[in-house]
Amino acid sequence: MTRIAGMAGNRGRNLLNIADRQPGGAELAVVLTNDPAAPVLEAAAERDIPTEVVPLEDGMDRREHERAVNEALAEYEFDLVCLDGYMRILSDTFLEAQPTTLNVHPSLLPAFPGTDAWGDALEADVSVTGCTVHVVTDATDEGGEVLESEVDAGPIVTQEPIPVYEGDDTESLKERVLYEGEFRAYPRAVKWFAEGAVDVDEDAGEVTVDADRPGEDGGLPSRRVVSSDRVDTLRYGENPHQDAAVYADYTCDEASVVHADQLNEGAKALSYNNYNDADGALNLIKEFDEPAAAVIKHTNPAGCATADTLAEAYEKALSTDPMSAFGGIVSLNRECDAATAELIVDSFKEVVVAPGYTDDALEVLREKENLRVLDVGELGDERTERFTEKPLVAGRLVQERDRQSISVDDLEIVTEREPTDEELETMVFAWQTLKHVKSNGILFADGTETVGVGMGQVSRVDAVRLAAMKADEHAEGKDAEGAVMASDAFFPFPDGIEQAAEAGIEAVIQPGGSVNDEDVIEAADEHGMAMAFTGQRSFRHD
Repeated sequence: MTRIAGMAGNRGRNLLNIADRQPGGAELAVVLTNDPAAPVLEAAAERDIPTEVVPLEDGMDRREHERAVNEALAEYEFDLVCLDGYMRILSDTFLEAQPTTLNVHPSLLPAFPGTDAWGDALEADVSVTGCTVHVVTDATDEGGEVLESEVDAGPIVTQEPIPVYEGDDTESLKERVLYEGEFRAYPRAVKWFAEGAVDVDEDAGEVTVDADRPGEDGGLPSRRVVSSDRVDTLRYGENPHQDAAVYADYTCDEASVVHADQLNEGAKALSYNNYNDADGALNLIKEFDEPAAAVIKHTNPAGCATADTLAEAYEKALSTDPMSAFGGIVSLNRECDAATAELIVDSFKEVVVAPGYTDDALEVLREKENLRVLDVGELGDERTERFTEKPLVAGRLVQERDRQSISVDDLEIVTEREPTDEELETMVFAWQTLKHVKSNGILFADGTETVGVGMGQVSRVDAVRLAAMKADEHAEGKDAEGAVMASDAFFPFPDGIEQAAEAGIEAVIQPGGSVNDEDVIEAADEHGMAMAFTGQRSFRHD
C-alpha cells in the first residue's frame, strides 16, 4: 500500500479528495503545513489523519525550514509526497531527503507557470487551460535563492484540459480547474504511482507512464482523452424539455452524418433524434458491398436489403415494414439516382443519407420541403473510428466497435440438414444486418432482404413472435414462410425454435453456446430446419 505525506498551505482540497478516494489504495500517512491556522488541519483530523505544523519562524532561511520539515516527517513512513497549495519553493535539502514529490499546478504547463495561472490564462484570452501534475524539482541556486525559470519546470506526469468560457472570471475559472481538472488528474497520477506504473528519470527530465498508453495488443488505454467542438445547438434533445447540442471530432476521416453536407437549403436542421437515427442508418449500410438500402426508425432497422440496383434494394427494404418506415431515416450505400429518389418521396421520411446524389435525384428530393438530404461523401472501405462510447452518470463505457464480419466458411453446421447455398447467403446477410438491431434481436430474411424484425425484447421467444408478426402482418409481398432466422445470442431453450417453426422458418443462424444447445438442435432437426452456429454473439443494447 502506498502511503503519502501531504503538504498543504491552506484548505488542502486536493489532498482531502485523494484521502477520500484512496486511488490505487493509497492513503495519507500525514498532512503537514507551515500555517497553524490552515483549515486542512481540522479536515485531516476529522479523517483521523495525523498532522504536523512547521511554521516559518523569523530569521529561518529556506534550508533551515526544510530541515525542520524533514525532522517532523521523520517519524512517519511514506512512499510519495504530494503538495497542495504549499506556497514554498523546495530545494534539494528537502527533495534529496524525500521520495518522489508531486505537485499540481493550475495550468497546462509550460503555459502560465507561477502563482496566478488563472488570471494569466484569462489575460491571454485562451480558450483552453487546465492543470498539470508534475514531479517537483529543485528550483533554487546554491544560496537557496529561487530561480524563476526553474519553478514548475519538473517532468510532467499527467495533464487535464479545461475550457475557458466567455464571462469567466478568476474565481469561476479557479473552481472549474479544481473540480473538473485537478480532482481528476491528481488522483490519476497517485493511482499510477501506487500501481507501480510510473518511471521517473529526473536526470533526463522524463516520466514514463505505462498505464497511459495502449498495450502492445492495441487494447484500451487506461485514460481516454477526447476533445470535440460544438457544431450546433439543437432545437432540443430526445424530448422537448431537454437541451442538446452536436459536437464534432474534426480528426475523423470516416464518412459520418456529423460532417455531412445538408443539400436542401431551407429544410429544418437535424434534430438530436435525427442525428442518432441517421448515424445508425449509415453504420448499417456500410456493412455491404452490393447496392444496399435501409430504413431506420428509433435506431432500429425497419427494413434492409441488397439488390442489383439501388432502387430495387430500397423497394425491398421498405416493403419489410412500410407502416413503421413512416417518418424514418433512409440510408443508401450508392449515389442516389432519380429512380430511387422517386420511391423515397412516395411516403413521409425525415432524412436521406447517401454518398452523393445525381442532379435528377436532388430535384426530386427537394420537392419534399422538410426532407433533410445528407451527403456523407465517399464511404470507403476503412472504418477509422475504433471505439464507441456510452456516457453514464459519473463516467462512461468505452468498447471496441463491433466490426465482426462473417462469411459462409465461418459457419458451423450443427443440424442433420445442410443449408442450401441460398440459405447460407441469406444467413450471412441476416447476421450482418442483425448487428444493428437492438437486443434481444431476431431477424427474418429471405434472399438478401429482411422480412420481419423483432427488436428490443426482454425475452428471446417474444422477439421471435414479434418478428413473425411483423413478417405476416406488416410486410408487403413477402412473409416468413421459408425464411431464415437470425438470433443475436443463443437460444436458451427450444421454445424459440418451436415458435419459429410455427412461423414457417426453415433455417437458423445463431451464436450457439447454450447449455441447452443439444435440445435446441434436436428441436431444429425435428422440424427439418438447417442451423448454423457463428461462435460469436452480436448484442446491441443501445
